[in-house]
Amino acid sequence: MAHDAHAQAADHGQIHVHVTSLRLLIGIFLALMVLTALTYGVALINLGPLNIWVALAVAVTKASLVALFFMHLRWDAPLNAFVFIVSACFVMLFIGLALLDGSSY
Repeated sequence: MAHDAHAQAADHGQIHVHVTSLRLLIGIFLALMVLTALTYGVALINLGPLNIWVALAVAVTKASLVALFFMHLRWDAPLNAFVFIVSACFVMLFIGLALLDGSSY
């Protein structure tokens, strides 16, 4: 039986399960809780124009953790995770710049 690159990459309808350790899941959960507390703490402290950037950075970090570990991008092709994280950073940049520009109107 000959194996070629296309046959190995084909899915053939099989279910692919990524077994994640409980230790990793608890670690991600704790990281998300710390980041949520950080979001709340930043909302209480007046950092001036940095408030929006810190809040957006924390939001992108939390979204990246969820997508990488709970949506299994971590175990998918590395390009998919890279594209997601770069896209999330650009969304953060565009939202931040739009909100900074909103004060002039």
